[in-house]
Amino acid sequence: MSFAVFLAVMAAAFLHAMWNALIKLGTSKVGGMVILSIVEVPIGLAVIAVSPPIALEAVPWVIGAGCTHFAYKFFLSYAYDRGDLSRVYPIARGAAPMIVALVGAFVLADAVTGRQYMAIAVLAAGILLMARGVFTSGEDRRLLPFALGSALATASYTMIDGMGARISGVPAAYVAWVFVADGLFFTCGMLALRGLRVIPRDARAWGMGAVASAASYGAYAVSVWAMTFAPIALVAALRETSILFAVLIGWLGFNERMTREKALAAAVIVAGVVLSRL
Repeated sequence: MSFAVFLAVMAAAFLHAMWNALIKLGTSKVGGMVILSIVEVPIGLAVIAVSPPIALEAVPWVIGAGCTHFAYKFFLSYAYDRGDLSRVYPIARGAAPMIVALVGAFVLADAVTGRQYMAIAVLAAGILLMARGVFTSGEDRRLLPFALGSALATASYTMIDGMGARISGVPAAYVAWVFVADGLFFTCGMLALRGLRVIPRDARAWGMGAVASAASYGAYAVSVWAMTFAPIALVAALRETSILFAVLIGWLGFNERMTREKALAAAVIVAGVVLSRL
């Protein structure tokens, strides 16, 4: 992985933490996610309008990505209804690189070295330590199945998107098509489940949702682009440094307590990033 790709993935990690924080700020987490999804559609269509067409072989990958992104958003929004950003986010993101690395060793063509797997393991250890507080701090354990469901969906769409972007021939346009599919699937799905009342009516919620959607596109597009140049499992692991950003946002923005456990977990995550660069 080149230094430029490494920096790009780190920027994507920050954007990912930021849009999650914006969703967490809203009074209705599902409503905020619906707004984000609605705004995704015009963003995707605008990029499609100025991009070359993707290969027809990538269409099934776009549909598969839209389905797994629906599952990701569904589980994540319900998890945020039950836990803090600095707890839900590490659990939701933490299991994903381990799943990607394990499954990817059998189904992906990328060659991941032993050192890179060690980096993934160190990152996973830091992530799991970050999530430990759900058991020791008396927090709502009902967030766990939703957060773990989100992690499984993340692992699924990571592998689908990495391969789909390569098959498409135009990663930016592929991301745009996935944004359209994702936005339509989630919006229509939640309207079917909850009706029109799921859509927030206040302007502040729409403003935050629009910013979150733009940040989501930036994080997603950069990550998928990076997967066309570097091993998918390694990119997926480096993206999890967004947990460090999420903890800082939770501490500085939400006044969440910075415990020794969180500080140690953040240090382990940073160690995993350094190891991946050696």
